[in-house]
Order: sequence, then structure tokens, then C-alpha cells
Amino acid sequence: MIEESGLAQVAYVRGEFLPLEKATLDIRTHAFLYGTSVFEGIRAYWVADQGQILVFRAKEHYARLERSCKILHLQCPLSFERMLELTAEILQKNQCQSDTYLRPIVYKADLRIDPFLNTPNTQDDFCLFTVPLQQYIDTRTGLHLGISSWRRLDDNMMPVRAKVSGAYVNSALAKTDAKLSGFDDAILLSEDGHVAEGSAMNLFLVRDGRLITPSVTSNILEGITRDTVIQLAKQELGIAVEGRSIDRTELYVADELFLCGTATEIAPVTKVDHRLIGNGKTGALTQQLQDLYQQVVRGQLPKYEAWLMVVPVTG
Repeated sequence: MIEESGLAQVAYVRGEFLPLEKATLDIRTHAFLYGTSVFEGIRAYWVADQGQILVFRAKEHYARLERSCKILHLQCPLSFERMLELTAEILQKNQCQSDTYLRPIVYKADLRIDPFLNTPNTQDDFCLFTVPLQQYIDTRTGLHLGISSWRRLDDNMMPVRAKVSGAYVNSALAKTDAKLSGFDDAILLSEDGHVAEGSAMNLFLVRDGRLITPSVTSNILEGITRDTVIQLAKQELGIAVEGRSIDRTELYVADELFLCGTATEIAPVTKVDHRLIGNGKTGALTQQLQDLYQQVVRGQLPKYEAWLMVVPVTG
């Protein structure tokens, strides 16, 4: 039994909260056999002196989950409002009193051996669980990334703007090879040789005071943290953001480079393919965005309070 703070943990599955060790699926489940599920990763930040946890951009995450369902012919059994309610409920039931990661999933629950997605009487279900999460990647020091030999999936192969579980084999292969080769993580190129993203994070570079990121048509996930960075850069720092195709060698001559994502937050990159980025240290703009991001997610900038869902958690 997995516990946090002495309290047995629960997950939501098949329409009810169950002890985590009982929240299991039949091995014949379509989603297990074929990867036919979509998911989100949502962060919640614990504010101890207020006894509450702040869920960051939950509405945007569930809106993207619904879009992913549409792409994969899944019918989410719950309303948008009910998914938000369950998010608050599970944080309270699990007494989440530390920074927490939530994983909502909509999956094809049919028990059948056939990859067809839209059979009559098909069954799709929703589940949700939480895990404590402090740092997914060390964002205090710079990362050394390598360009992966694995190409990023193309939209006409596997729709990467949907968070499809099966598609993350692409990320797993790239990250595994990078780690085995001595890198911290990987950068994937699209089939046409342009920069797409990290193994499971969006990417930004700085050149001559400009913030540049691959466009949404570069086979990237339309990241919520990516959108947050763009808005903070424009509104707080007065910096325009350019979305366009990026060549591999632009990474080598960038002044700054960083990855971003829900789990990753904002992580500076100081070396790519054994080449220093800038002076090999976290860049000034990256540091400013890191600081702003932490203020926003922890409720220290009231201007962005609409991005936060406040959930009281008491002992």
C-alpha cells in the first residue's frame, strides 16, 4: 500500500475512488494492448502557510484532454466540470501537502483484440491519480542535451498535438538513448530535419534578444507551459516571441536555451552535442522566466490568479 503522510492513497477509476492498490485494469483492456488512451500531466503547488494547494492551469489541461479525445475517437464519460471537481476531491482525499503531480487519463476500456477505435457499444473510461513531485529535472544547473537519432513523430503518423499514451514510446527511446550516451536528455528533430522539442518538453532559444520557439506546425505538443512562457515574456518582460522552423545548428550558436513543460517547469540548457550554449551558464532571460514562473504557480502574482484553482487541504 502506497502512503503519503501516513494516509492510504486513493485513485479514481471506473466511477469511484478506490485504494490505490485496487485501482487496476484487466490485462485485456484495449488501452493496454494498443496504447489507445490520452492523458494530461497537471501540477499542483503546496502553500503550507495557507493550508492549500494551487492547481496550475487545470482548465487548460482538461480542455486539451478533450481535444486529444476528439483526435483519438474517444468519448470522455465525464463533463469538464466533473473532472475539475474530481481534481479537487482527490487532492483532499490524499491529503496532498507537498507539490503534487496529477495524471488524468481517458482510455479505451473495451476488452477486445482489435485496434479499431470506434466499434458499436465501445467503452471509454476516465481515471485519475496523484503522486508527490518536487523536481522532475534539476532546474538549478544547466542540462547537457544531445540531438537524438530518433526523429520526432509526424502529425500524419501519430498526432503529437494529442497526448496519446502510445506515442510516448518515441520519447522513451530518445531519452533512453540520450541517457545511455551520457546526456541528460534529448532533442528530437522532425522528419525534415528541423528542431521539434525535447523528449517530452517544449524548447526555446534566445538569439540577439529574441525569444524563438518551434512553431505549432513543427510536430510539437502545443504545451501549456510553452504558452505560459510566451505570455510571461510578452506581458512581464516586453519580449516578443517568434514561432518558426529552427535549424539544428541554431542551437549551437544560441545565446540561451531552455526546456519547459508541466513536470520540467523551466530548465536551462547549457550544452548541446558537447558545445557550450552562451557562456555555459544559465542565461539572464532564462533566469528571469524561471523566477516569474515560480511566482505565478505559487500564487505570488495576483495578476495571474485566474490560472490557479485553489484547493484547501487540512490535516
